[in-house]
Amino acid sequence: MDNKILAVVSGHEITQNDLDQTMTRFPKERQDFLQTEEGKKQLIDQMVCFELMYNYAKDTEIEKDEFFIQQLQMAKKEIMIQMKMSSLMAQAKVDDKEVEEYYNANVNMFKSDELVTARHILVETLEEAEKIEQEIKKGMDFKDAAKQYSTCPSKEQGGKLGSFARGQMVPEFEEVAFALKVGELSKPVKTQFGYHLILVEEIKTGAIKSFNEVKESIKSNILQERQTFQYSQKIQELKTKYPVEIK
Repeated sequence: MDNKILAVVSGHEITQNDLDQTMTRFPKERQDFLQTEEGKKQLIDQMVCFELMYNYAKDTEIEKDEFFIQQLQMAKKEIMIQMKMSSLMAQAKVDDKEVEEYYNANVNMFKSDELVTARHILVETLEEAEKIEQEIKKGMDFKDAAKQYSTCPSKEQGGKLGSFARGQMVPEFEEVAFALKVGELSKPVKTQFGYHLILVEEIKTGAIKSFNEVKESIKSNILQERQTFQYSQKIQELKTKYPVEIK
């Protein structure tokens, strides 16, 4: 593809390659607009404005300004640091065999939580809870009972709580919910909120995630640890080379 000249400002050419490179500095959602004709036009106009300001800055001899010189030196220093840091980090490598060995040695770390999907009915007194329990046992649908009697906002969804793991509910509620079988109605359960009737709809037992599911995560963690170690080692090495005095 030809590097088409899009504009010329005081002899300096703004090309298609310049436009494409500038686009990459914007967030993805903004890039979508900049790909349109109107977006490209606006970006070219902005690039022309910047080039005009650059020429103006040069003509006013800003390069001789003391503050400019300080900022330039700071920017140069930061770029040098970033380049050497990137170079150092790039030396850290992790191969697939190491990742697999780590997975096999720590397989229990990758066990997913046991999940319970349940509904509940919340009322203020034990008597209310026992009365509703009997109605459900006689055939009343749990969802209908929740809508009619429950004081919890979940009543609008028939008492639906969704799925939860251990540690997400109050202990008294959790103990009963994780002990029930699918489709089993609990006895009234007292918590700080009142009395609950619980119906478990689904139980997902904790399972070991496959190697492929966690491979990239393990690799990223090992690489990060290795990079941190290499950085620490390099800093210690540099401290012996360059004098450091903290006052």
